[in-house]
Amino acid sequence: MTINEIQDEIIEEFQELDDWMDRYQLLIDMGSDQPALPEKYKTEQNLIDGCQSRVWLQADLVDGHVHFQAESDALIVKGIVTLLLRVLNDQTPADILNADLYFIEQIGLREHLSPTRSNGLLAMLKQMKLYALAFSTKA
Repeated sequence: MTINEIQDEIIEEFQELDDWMDRYQLLIDMGSDQPALPEKYKTEQNLIDGCQSRVWLQADLVDGHVHFQAESDALIVKGIVTLLLRVLNDQTPADILNADLYFIEQIGLREHLSPTRSNGLLAMLKQMKLYALAFSTKA
């Protein structure tokens, strides 16, 4: 699936829920379903700067596509990183770098996050794009 097709799917899932408490629960459920990050990747090097919670992000270039794995020690943040993984995981570096991540605004995520979580979201996105940029020189 393309990045935009995945975003449209997420928008549809969130539009089915009117209440933001239900949307937060959906985020928590998504994070709970995410496989745990192997302990060997829970290193200082993989911690994302700018997140209040601890978020680890591992990226590898596999057959020209960026494969991300991530985890957080906070439930909602784990859900947010799971959403980002769903959209950007196993895409090409060029597609990640050129992506317009409109789903964040359209599901109302940014306006319903605290300032610290919003900063964390931006930090996660920035780190994913930095990995894509680094891998784009190798692809």
